[in-house]
This record gives sequence, C-alpha cells and structure tokens, in this order.
Amino acid sequence: MILTRRPPRRKSIRCAALAGCIFAVLNAACEAVEFRSIAPQAAILYDAPSVKARRLYILNQNYPVEIVVSLEGWFKVRDAAGGLAWVEAKDLSTRKIAMVKVARAEVRKAAAENAPVVFQADQDVLLEVLDVTDNWAHVRHADGSVGYVRITQVWGL
Repeated sequence: MILTRRPPRRKSIRCAALAGCIFAVLNAACEAVEFRSIAPQAAILYDAPSVKARRLYILNQNYPVEIVVSLEGWFKVRDAAGGLAWVEAKDLSTRKIAMVKVARAEVRKAAAENAPVVFQADQDVLLEVLDVTDNWAHVRHADGSVGYVRITQVWGL
C-alpha cells in the first residue's frame, strides 16, 4: 500500500489568513493613537526615512502629526489632510497641539455646551492642549486666551 500526503486544504489556509488579518486589525485598534507636534520653526518631510530621500513638503512649528510608524531616528506621520511622510525624530515634540478642523470652533469658558463663548477659532488655527476631559479639550490660544473646545471640532488628540 502506498501512502500519499494530501495537499493542505485551501479553505483552512484562507481561514488562517483571515484570522491573522482580523487579529492584526483588532491589535491596531487597541493601541492608542499617538500625536506629536513639529518642534523647530520648520521641518522637512520626506518620502522615505533618509535625508537623501525625496523632500515632499515642510511643516511649520507646532503643527500636529499622528505617529504611524516608528523607526530608529525617524517617524512616519500622518498630517491633518491625511498625507503620509517621514520626519526625523529630532524634529518632533511631545507638546500636545490641536488644529481646528471646522470652519469656526467656539471655545467656551467651561466644558459645557451652555457655557459662554470665550473666543472663536477659525479652521486650521493651532491650540495648545492643556487637558482632555470627556468630550472637551482645555486649550490655550497663542494670544493666551484659555477655554474649552469640543474634541469633535479639532484634530490632533
């Protein structure tokens, strides 16, 4: 009697691949999103993790970016428009900055919808984040004004 080995079943391979993909997605979803901000007056962003790579664009100081990948000395980041690029680690700060993503955000005296408006911030204005509570961010404008903005109105948290 001759015994032959059957090839693996394609269905089980597909199931294992699908399970691996689901695990990777769930694992990524469980990790906290990390934001940093540009530290120097301007930082060059590249298409690869090297100063010899193609220069894509420049971001100004305090611009918030989302960390996507960390490599030795480099971060792959996402900007507010969704663009992906590489930036040197030395050019990033842990200072929390949020960018207004709506046409005009109302910054209130307290973390409540009925609190008086302290100031309004136009789209793309940068606000330093002092704290985050529930659905509100305690922020400071560059002119020193302080208040609370709904986190749905800003990007970078």
